[in-house]
Amino acid sequence: MTRKDRTEGIYSRREVLDESERRQYYLIQLKELLQYAYRYSEDVKKRFDRAQFQVEKFRTLTDLKHIPILKKKELIFLQSMGPRLGGLLTKDLGELKRVFLSPGPIFDPEDRGEDYWGWTEGFYAAGFRSGDLAQVTFNYHLTPAGLMFEEPLRNLGCATIPAGPGNTATQLDIMAKLRVTGYIGTPSYLMHLAQKAEETGINLRKDLYMEVAFVTGEKFSEKMRNTLEKKFDCIMRQGYGTADVGCIGYECYHKNGLHVANRAFVEICHPDTGIPLKDGEVGEIVVTAFNKTYPLIRLATGDLSYIDRLPCACGRTSPRLGNIVGRVDTTARIKGMFVYPHQVEQVMARYEEVKRWQIEVTNPGGIDEMTLYIEASNFKRDEELLHSFREKIKLRPVLKVLAPGSLPPQMRPIEDKRKWD
Repeated sequence: MTRKDRTEGIYSRREVLDESERRQYYLIQLKELLQYAYRYSEDVKKRFDRAQFQVEKFRTLTDLKHIPILKKKELIFLQSMGPRLGGLLTKDLGELKRVFLSPGPIFDPEDRGEDYWGWTEGFYAAGFRSGDLAQVTFNYHLTPAGLMFEEPLRNLGCATIPAGPGNTATQLDIMAKLRVTGYIGTPSYLMHLAQKAEETGINLRKDLYMEVAFVTGEKFSEKMRNTLEKKFDCIMRQGYGTADVGCIGYECYHKNGLHVANRAFVEICHPDTGIPLKDGEVGEIVVTAFNKTYPLIRLATGDLSYIDRLPCACGRTSPRLGNIVGRVDTTARIKGMFVYPHQVEQVMARYEEVKRWQIEVTNPGGIDEMTLYIEASNFKRDEELLHSFREKIKLRPVLKVLAPGSLPPQMRPIEDKRKWD
């Protein structure tokens, strides 16, 4: 397949709607969603009634600002409030296709409709085509990422290898023997694969056959993209989404921002007030996916970005998100997984020897590293603590034991020192 085959074409007509058509499309989708959610979701009804928001008076896209923001961290509490995940769902759990569990812990329901998570457009824009053999290195256990990305690939006519994370030598062996053409995973894991391959004498261009890579779950620098594209001689594009709502945005070949997925309406809002901001202003990404089963209306993701509406050379007319420039809160996304301070505290509470703790995140060579510092005297349960941490948070940190009083008096629970030059 030629590079041109992978860089041209549009998957859906919705990607090229003119401005008037797009606004009308958004309005129709939102009206239907709000009416349905108010009728069938107990949580949505309560939220709308408390805000005195009347669905029948929804007339324009700007009317959406009258609905209170739903913070992602609120889902942990709300889901525990009764049946149907505290009334957030509009149907019973037994009517779904799957239910996943992400760190938080937050349950992530999946309905039975085709392309529920909405990534097919994004994979096509990234360059995946019928006949590709794609290696999916995201986790298939409890969290949704592995299956979330596998099923849209099948929609495009690709075959998939459910590799999951880890087992680096096996991953490289599969890539070489099966002539894998596509990679799906975090950028840092692809960098890790590249480094391990080169250490063992594998020529990434001659011995492997990868032509396209789709990465997500981490901040992705242009320096890392350029390095990996040169190493593998491939097209590398990124997507943006969450386990709650699925696809929010994706890059095209021209890599000038993330085209907002046509399955959602995205606002950029002031992190404190929830008031929508003007195009170009940096604020929190607030997304309303057109999902009648799990209507998380105006979900605040905690990520900071801005909207760009300048024309894109690819022909897609959807607004674009600029770079994800940071986080609103102390939550960190490490190796594709959200790490919450309260989760770490729950682990640390089991070890009375631990007086204080801090997590430090770095990315030497573009690969995320997490170090857990603890203040403790004569601590002898290292492996037990690391096992408990991995069980709760799905990641294993480097553990460093410090003498009491070593950590600064005033400190952040998670110190993110990653650099994206």
